[in-house]
Amino acid sequence: MRTMQAAVLDAVQTPLRLDEVQIDDPEAGEVLVRVVAAGVCHSDLHFIEGTYPGRFPLILGHEVAGVVEAIGAGVTNVTPGDRVIMGFVQPCGHCRFCDSGRPSLCITPSAARPADRPARRRGGDPVNAMTNIGGFAEYSLTPANGLIKVPAGVSLEIAALVGCSVTTGYGAVVNTAKVEPGSSVAVIGAGGVGLNIIQSARLVGAERIVAIDMVDHKLETARKFGATDTVNASAGDAVEAVRGLIGGGVDYAFEAIGLKATAEQAYKMLGRGGTAVVVGMVPPREEISVSARIWMEEKTLTGSFYGSARFHTDMPRILNLYLQGRLDLDSLVTRRYPLAQINEAFAALKGAEVARSVLTIGAE
Repeated sequence: MRTMQAAVLDAVQTPLRLDEVQIDDPEAGEVLVRVVAAGVCHSDLHFIEGTYPGRFPLILGHEVAGVVEAIGAGVTNVTPGDRVIMGFVQPCGHCRFCDSGRPSLCITPSAARPADRPARRRGGDPVNAMTNIGGFAEYSLTPANGLIKVPAGVSLEIAALVGCSVTTGYGAVVNTAKVEPGSSVAVIGAGGVGLNIIQSARLVGAERIVAIDMVDHKLETARKFGATDTVNASAGDAVEAVRGLIGGGVDYAFEAIGLKATAEQAYKMLGRGGTAVVVGMVPPREEISVSARIWMEEKTLTGSFYGSARFHTDMPRILNLYLQGRLDLDSLVTRRYPLAQINEAFAALKGAEVARSVLTIGAE
């Protein structure tokens, strides 16, 4: 067991508090990782704002990379000193979804510690960790199944982004929608995930890529990542604007914000036979409505969880595309903050000031 600094969320709508937390040594199948970098993601903000329920006290942070510090019994895929991405799903490898190549939907993911043996404690009381990671801390204890090695030439700051936003955006295009060359694409939301959807659509050869947002500087950034057209949704009906740009509607529309209204807009932007993909974390109690004409227009509305990723294939592939200069991950990082300024980082995210902020927690 060791003592570390961690940013702890004690209740919704409250600032995160930097505190001392004790973390256990790894048991069988577990790995202790010294955290180097963690992305500040809108998914974390959902738990802070209470849009999604959490078990408190809670250490957030799921977009994380670091260095293996110690391994538990039976761990063979990594060794101490390895540089790793921490996947926020730790697939079992043998359920029907894992066996069919859909590990993001694993129904028996590697379990966290049982309640009577918490891995993290503060003053003797248990502290929970988001997605078995809890990366807004100096160390993370996680199942080994979720770890992917990082090749030389990729900084852990960049690798951290591949742990969530890059894989989610890339996978939504390549795995979920299977966007075809020459097609038209609309992307609602030009934040971290939306930008990766845009550049992945460019990568696979989409002809028209329309970025939709309400902030002009984010739309300017979207053009740098491959958007051919932009729509400021604050200026009028975004659906009409997109259908005006792409006569008859787009072939693919991606919702990358997490709202019922924008999910429904994505569907309405489609042309006949089109596919709308909900990538954002729409609140779980919401219901998305679509026209009953879905049967005659042969439209598809689907979700994309973690980019339908096959982690041990997709993440190395993404890193290779980055090393080849075909995916721009460096430009995603708008600001860097120390762990002590985590609340400022979330304020910048909420204020639409950044594409992606990264917490620099430890040295590589």
